[in-house]
Amino acid sequence: MSDKTEVNLSGVKQSKGVWLVKVPKYLSQQWGKATDVGKMIIGKKQGKTEVRFSLSAELSALHSAVGEKDASLQVPRDHPFTMHPVGGQTMAVFSQSSTDGISLEGMVVHRAECRPVVNDNYMKLKKLQLKESTKPQRLSQQLEKAITTVFKPVANHDFNLEYEKKKKTEGKMVRAERQVVLDMLFSAFERHQYYNIKDLVDITRQPVTYLKEIMREIGTYNSKGAHKSTWELKPEYRHYQSAEEEETEAA
Repeated sequence: MSDKTEVNLSGVKQSKGVWLVKVPKYLSQQWGKATDVGKMIIGKKQGKTEVRFSLSAELSALHSAVGEKDASLQVPRDHPFTMHPVGGQTMAVFSQSSTDGISLEGMVVHRAECRPVVNDNYMKLKKLQLKESTKPQRLSQQLEKAITTVFKPVANHDFNLEYEKKKKTEGKMVRAERQVVLDMLFSAFERHQYYNIKDLVDITRQPVTYLKEIMREIGTYNSKGAHKSTWELKPEYRHYQSAEEEETEAA
């Protein structure tokens, strides 16, 4: 359950009215770069309220909006407002402080849409924006020389550490004489009838491939049954009888 946050509703008593205005993306980007963004002009024309926003000359430079360095291209400065009725809806504007406090700024009394005057500057701006949006995110680049810098990961995973440890351990294993390995294996199988290959490696300290090569000659691999994935000696190499052989003789 999320923590409850207190909301400052002092704005209700003040009956503060605010405008909800939709603006072009490039204009909102420009507004975030300065405190003095322009002027609002509200007048009357033929008995109707006419609202217009004029962007400041400093923020009209196109390179501030889309990264273009050509000073001859400018962001449109004049933006007339198209007013819309609230439509019986109750809308409010809230703000959030740096301490996560939430306050009611006011109730929406007017809705408007801020649109630029369509002129040559605006069409050039739209052309540049379309060009930027169609640029691929990744580009292939031909290198003049090979990259010799090797970047290693900062953190190492547990399975990588285990693999490196195993690799170092097995790398130190030197093949012993065949008869010496056979003696160690026969001695081990006198103690127990079944071993997995990992246990045999620990006992003999021999490489896995070399050990499996010997076990294929003197042993049998159990791929199923109660002793699945283990090795045992072939009957001719045993000094004991398996449980199955004892049952056969008893019968």
